[in-house]
Amino acid sequence: MSLLKEFKEFAIKGNAFDLAVGVIIGAAFGKIVDSMVRDLVMPPIGLLLGGINFNNLFLALDGKEYVTVAAAKAAGVATLNYGVFIQSMVDFTIIAFAIFVVIKLMNNLRRKEAAAADAVAEAAPPEPSEEVLLLREIRDSLKK
Repeated sequence: MSLLKEFKEFAIKGNAFDLAVGVIIGAAFGKIVDSMVRDLVMPPIGLLLGGINFNNLFLALDGKEYVTVAAAKAAGVATLNYGVFIQSMVDFTIIAFAIFVVIKLMNNLRRKEAAAADAVAEAAPPEPSEEVLLLREIRDSLKK
């Protein structure tokens, strides 16, 4: 199964355990991922796109031009902050992929542990019961 297909299934069909792990890890690492995206990922992307600052990509609903979102908000204008939304989508994608990788690693470890336990169970024959041991003793004594 391809990595992309597994990621898609995880993101769309995840079970309750996957969701709980995602919420916990997302909350724990949210600030780190937010900083990574805001401070490390988005500046080079903005530079490649001509120096765009995604936090200042917005549409003022009064039709006028404002330099920044803060200037529009100071004027009391409602804005659609699509740049912040783009940054949030990048945050989500990175967090979801990180959780996916952690769960994939956990599932691989579980499979290896289960396979090792099965191999041990198959390799070692079960100990005979007390009745079998007693019958063997009787048989051996009768042979003598």
